[in-house]
This record gives sequence, structure tokens and C-alpha cells, in this order.
Amino acid sequence: MTYLRIDNVDKHFDRGGVRSEVLKGISIDIARGEVISIIGHSGCGKSTLLNLIAGLTEVSSGGIMLEGNEVNGPGPERAVVFQNHSLLPWLTVYENVNLAVAKVFGRSKTGAQRHEWIMQNLDLVQMSHAKDKRPTEISGGMKQRVGIARALAMQPKILLLDEPFGALDALTRAHLQDAVMDIQKKLGNTMIMITHDVDEAVLLSDRIVMMTNGPSARIGEILDVPLERPRQRLDLAADRTYLKCREAVLKFLYERHRFVEAA
Repeated sequence: MTYLRIDNVDKHFDRGGVRSEVLKGISIDIARGEVISIIGHSGCGKSTLLNLIAGLTEVSSGGIMLEGNEVNGPGPERAVVFQNHSLLPWLTVYENVNLAVAKVFGRSKTGAQRHEWIMQNLDLVQMSHAKDKRPTEISGGMKQRVGIARALAMQPKILLLDEPFGALDALTRAHLQDAVMDIQKKLGNTMIMITHDVDEAVLLSDRIVMMTNGPSARIGEILDVPLERPRQRLDLAADRTYLKCREAVLKFLYERHRFVEAA
């Protein structure tokens, strides 16, 4: 059953009398609990597409439906984790998560219930020990964990991840990828993630949406990733299905890049 439907979506921007066509004819149906990665070269509209799903930007034509309801603005059922953690530096870890909890559950949960919910989400990302620290006192990876906790604390129907690990070192990135897989296993979240990392896309995703180059970017191919869960990165290093999926994405990106160079 379709959970999120993106139906023939176009997006353009008009500036100074000049129209820039960013996305053209984007259509995909996403099931509840699916993990989708969107990959493509810079300028192909990946972040624009994520912003459309988040309701931060309006579609130019077409429509986006979540459980049969039109997406026409931001809402807590679609939480976004950005590459920049966006934590408020003067607040503690606990207080940063509480901002989201108070906004969404301020009337439906008591103070004690909100406290328990905040701690539950910090526990989920292994950050409860740092609840009284401020962002300047924790590492980049820990900040991203708090950002994920804050997003999950809104109890979203869809978690949107905009290159959440792009600014992190390789080891921290790997730890957070494992954490996201563990969270998805526990909660069954529907996740849509933008990434430039082919291995990350194959490791985390059920399907990979590969975008053509802009302007007027389209969905070039959608690749199924038929790897059983839970997934262990070391076990997949020599797995034929993993390697086949990785090769398919690299081939798509290489051929598109070569086309741009020849144009």
C-alpha cells in the first residue's frame, strides 16, 4: 500500500524574469517502513525534492500525498535532519530536544511524560549521558545524534535526512550509519535520505532513486536493494548482491557524469 505518493511533480524557480527548471515529472510511490536513498550529481535537485516532501518548498505542479493527505506545508509528521545539526548553542542537549517535544506534545503530554519521552529518545541515540552538555562541549557525531533524537522526538511519520553524515569523518560516519539502521529496525520508520556516498546508499536502503543531471532533472533509474536485514557492513564487503548494486549505481553516475563532460 502506498504511504507517500509523489505524483508527476515539477519544480521551477523564477528570478528576475528568468525561469530555472529544477525537477521535471518526478513520480514515486513509497511504502510505510521503506528506506529510500536519493543519489545524483550536485545540482540535480536532490535537496529541492527533499524540501518539497518536507513542505518547506511548494511544488510548481503535480502533488505529494502522505496517507492520502496533500503535503502543502511543513509539519511534525515530516521531520528533517540536516547536514548541519542546527542545535541552539545556548541550550543543553536536553533543552534542544525539549524544543521539539514541547512544540508537538505541549498539550497532550504532562511534564513528566515529556521528560520521559525526551530521555527515551536520547537513550535511543546513546546520548542520555550528555543531556546537560551544550553543543560546544560535544563532538560533531554526537551533535548529529542529538539532531536525530530531536527529529525522532516529534514522532514523525517520515524521517527526512539531508546528507546527515556528510561533514563527519569516515569512522564517525560508519558508527552513525549503524545507529540509523538500528533505530530503523526498532521503530520501523519510513526514511528518505539524500547522499553522495554510494556505499552508504546501498548499505542503508531498500531502494535507491538515481537522479539525472539538472536542469529539469528526472528520476533516471530506481534500483531495488534486495539485501536481508539486519545488515552487517563487514559481511557485505564480499557479498555478490551488495557488489552488484554498488556497481549499478556507480555505472549510472559515471555514465551521467561522462554525458555532462561531453555536452
